[in-house]
Amino acid sequence: MAAAAVLPVSVEQKRNWSPIITAPAMTKTGNDAFNPAQHLAFKETPKVYTMKDIGLPEDTGVSTVAVSEPFPLFTEEAVMRMRQEVLSPEVLSNCQYSSNLAQCQLRGFANKYAPFVYDVWKSPETLAIISKVAGIDLVTEMDFEIGHINISVKSEAEKQEELQAFSDRAQYEADEGIAGCPWEDDKPIVDWHTDSYPFVCVTMLSDCTTMIGGETALRTGTGEIMKVRGPQMGCAVVLQGRYIEHQALRALGTAERISMVTSFRPRCPKVRDDTVLTTVRPISNLAELYNQFSEYRLEILEERIRQQLKELREANGAGRKVATRKLKTFLQEQEKFLAHMNREMVDEEEVVQGNIDDSHLLKKAAEETATKKAEAKSRKRPRRS
Repeated sequence: MAAAAVLPVSVEQKRNWSPIITAPAMTKTGNDAFNPAQHLAFKETPKVYTMKDIGLPEDTGVSTVAVSEPFPLFTEEAVMRMRQEVLSPEVLSNCQYSSNLAQCQLRGFANKYAPFVYDVWKSPETLAIISKVAGIDLVTEMDFEIGHINISVKSEAEKQEELQAFSDRAQYEADEGIAGCPWEDDKPIVDWHTDSYPFVCVTMLSDCTTMIGGETALRTGTGEIMKVRGPQMGCAVVLQGRYIEHQALRALGTAERISMVTSFRPRCPKVRDDTVLTTVRPISNLAELYNQFSEYRLEILEERIRQQLKELREANGAGRKVATRKLKTFLQEQEKFLAHMNREMVDEEEVVQGNIDDSHLLKKAAEETATKKAEAKSRKRPRRS
């Protein structure tokens, strides 16, 4: 039977791993609230790749920017403060999820158990940096999606075994003059997917100085695979993940890989909001997710109606006729907006915990569209007598 609601991993299920990097005991200074001057390490805008650069139409998403190169975002102190909150017993006990895409994730904790993490991503200074890199003014998607954590942990023995296997394979392929399937594609940390939200900022919370691999793989418009190198600790990558299929590749040489993913949407209510809940419904507290999703979407609708009403009143005051066609277009767009919102809020009893289907993949969507067009075309063909 389908789960009536998606709940976190039980408190009784204790973690069977320990963080490799242990946050030091916080001093009085270390317990200060988030301070942009103290905790942000951003210096200059990184190199970015546009949608056109990766073979996609420039108007595919809400910005022409597809993905950035890794860039310094947080100081070591800020990373340690975030780790301290993220790996706290309260978060691990109450906010842990898993799915067929990723084995260990922490979600929906920032506004409850992690005040420093929450303030980091709500800060105007942080938002200004992410917006500058993304090429569009952004805000956090909703509180539930602040600081989503992906965790991959191996024992020291497993780490050494993988490194030896990698070395042996590389030596064999060099001797034989062949190249097989890349080892990191065998077991990705997070499998192929598109994000539910327009933009994400992926921040590394682990020491990756000895890491081999760990890149983000992007599927380009031509079907080829482009790899963006993984960020070092405190560094980040900005990705327009709603419109680009991608996966987090496996990493060797490190026993721990903890990344923080915070989602964003356009600040302007007039910009389209293509948010879906496909990849997050099965790994969320639905009561919280649906409440926050509904609230911000209705706020967007409220602001759009307010602006439309203002235009109507100004036109009437100036003695101008109602632009009927323009008004009807506006109403049709809001009907679609509400219909989309309604479709995304699937009844709780129909949501299966941890099961994310492949409907979010662009390739799958394209295949379904092509099938529907073919069926429609066949229905229109006149029958031969």
